[in-house]
Amino acid sequence: MTFRNGLASLLRPEDSVLLLIDHQPYQLANVNSHEPQMVINNTAGLAKAAKAFGVPTILTSVIVERGGLLFPQITDVFPGQEVIDRTFINTWEDKKVVDAVKATGRKQLVIAGLWTEVCVAMPTIQALGEGWDVTVITDASGAVSVEAHQVAIQRMIAAGANMMTWLALAAEWQRDWARAEQAAALTPVIVQHAGGSGIAFLWEQQLLNTPVPAKAG
Repeated sequence: MTFRNGLASLLRPEDSVLLLIDHQPYQLANVNSHEPQMVINNTAGLAKAAKAFGVPTILTSVIVERGGLLFPQITDVFPGQEVIDRTFINTWEDKKVVDAVKATGRKQLVIAGLWTEVCVAMPTIQALGEGWDVTVITDASGAVSVEAHQVAIQRMIAAGANMMTWLALAAEWQRDWARAEQAAALTPVIVQHAGGSGIAFLWEQQLLNTPVPAKAG
């Protein structure tokens, strides 16, 4: 196993490229490792975070006329962007996708997709073997069972992949709250997709903007 440690191992938006694979109705219909609505929410949050930080995002589907269009919660984040449709189950065997990733010039490859054990594991393992630094976003991915998801994660870790969740990735990209411009772009993503953290932020803003009643007499 390749150990990831030291500051240089943390992900940086200027070095990252995001690859979203097969977030389609057919695949979602048999996701049993997560609540389907959570997969949609987390993937949308991931996509919006990537856009907030200027991280290039590659969208790809497999046999779209049968599997269905990518979730609109993803494509709406990137209006007008081409979704690369494939016949290869393994995305990394599709030259058009790989060329699109390489064209970004980034080497920190971030992947999420459906299903974890198939459409995420195969390109992750191949890309690792080709020298890419690969991070899998586990909660924006899903599998046909909890076991399938967990075994796929174990398999990819054994191959050298890094595992993260979408909000942890966003925090790693942000790194310093003094980066005010990035923080301002990330805040609405947290409000919309980070559950209790987003609601707590709104509450904090409410309290900060509520005048303290004057004491009588």
